[in-house]
Amino acid sequence: MIPTLLFIAFIALMLVGVPIGAALGLAGAAAIALANADAQWFGLLAVPQNFYAGLGKYPLLAIPMFVLVGSIFDRSGVALRLVNFAVAIVGRGPGMLPLVAIAVAMFLGGISGSGPACAAAVGAVMISAMSRAGYPPSFSASVVGAAASTDILIPPSIAFIVYSVLVPNASVPALFAAGMIPGILAGLALIVPSVWLSRKYKMGALEANMPKPPFWASLRDAIWGLAAPVLILGGMRAGWFTPTEAAVVAVFYGLFVGMVIHRTIKFRDLFEILRESGELSAVILLVVSLAGIFAYSLSTLGVIDPITLAITSSGLGEYGILALLILMLITVGMFLDGISIFLIFVPLLLPIAQHYNWDLVWFGVILTLKVAIGQFTPPLAVNLMVSCRIANVRMEETVRWVVWMMAAMFLVLVAVIAFPQLALWLPHKLGY
Repeated sequence: MIPTLLFIAFIALMLVGVPIGAALGLAGAAAIALANADAQWFGLLAVPQNFYAGLGKYPLLAIPMFVLVGSIFDRSGVALRLVNFAVAIVGRGPGMLPLVAIAVAMFLGGISGSGPACAAAVGAVMISAMSRAGYPPSFSASVVGAAASTDILIPPSIAFIVYSVLVPNASVPALFAAGMIPGILAGLALIVPSVWLSRKYKMGALEANMPKPPFWASLRDAIWGLAAPVLILGGMRAGWFTPTEAAVVAVFYGLFVGMVIHRTIKFRDLFEILRESGELSAVILLVVSLAGIFAYSLSTLGVIDPITLAITSSGLGEYGILALLILMLITVGMFLDGISIFLIFVPLLLPIAQHYNWDLVWFGVILTLKVAIGQFTPPLAVNLMVSCRIANVRMEETVRWVVWMMAAMFLVLVAVIAFPQLALWLPHKLGY
């Protein structure tokens, strides 16, 4: 009875507009109180204990740092210099600016690890440039929103950090390595419909008349941005610092580039940068900590084992169950953000993955791919919200373009399911 009330309370709170984190915490606390009614208020001591336990994990320290990195590189002008360098390489022509937007978003994934931060940085540069070249704003917003979703696959990734906290057997370095090839494949898959749609509907007619930046000058301007992923990922691989320490190194590197090299960040800008990143980090970490209460109530009420038994005994088989989980998460991804999906469903799905002996690193990549698709799937698509706001268009206007990009990303998801070595080869090669 109490487990049923737990889910009813959670869904009811969300339907009346309670934020996802508060709904998780309140439903979990109510279930704990009902389960420990005989112990009076002593049973509620589990609530603050699990609130702190959900937050007091060393890998989570990397989240506010990588969020801050995203804000710093957004203000430093690195995105504009990377765009000019990419245009100098691929040239001008129909479909080339969408290709550049996707390529730059993939590269920024190796710096910030945050999809919305990447959508803001790339969108601020690319959406206006694409509009000047003759691309419809709705198409430009769709391309940027979809391209930014690759950021949670290409390391560093905030989503992988959250998953590693929930699944201790999946280390952050292993997840970072596992996301590299699927992330690159996802970016390449998005390029195909973006270029094809541009040429099919004759978008970007003015692009060929726009000047092409000189290659060597563009390379010189972009070199500091190009070096950032090498420093972050190379330093982790060389053992110079852990992923959490790498986030701190990236912050100081970004400040050095923005304040000393490009001089686009002034001391008066630091307060605004710290305030923005602090607010976003607080929201993420508050949801994580409140989800700890919800997860504790799931485990103590004995909800997980009956659900696992019911699913594994359904007769659908291993791949039938996997297909059912993907379909469920695609549906859920239309309404919830990625971190909330992880916090709610990973505790429920982990026993199923263990029952079928699925590799937990591979399973994390599958879930993250799903979350990446959800980041630009209406009606609640965090990346698409950012890019639509920049392009000043309604999200409904992007649907005709977004469905093609969703299909391309879904094919990558199917490929990683069919060929697990696409995710597992690199971490095994690196010895993780």
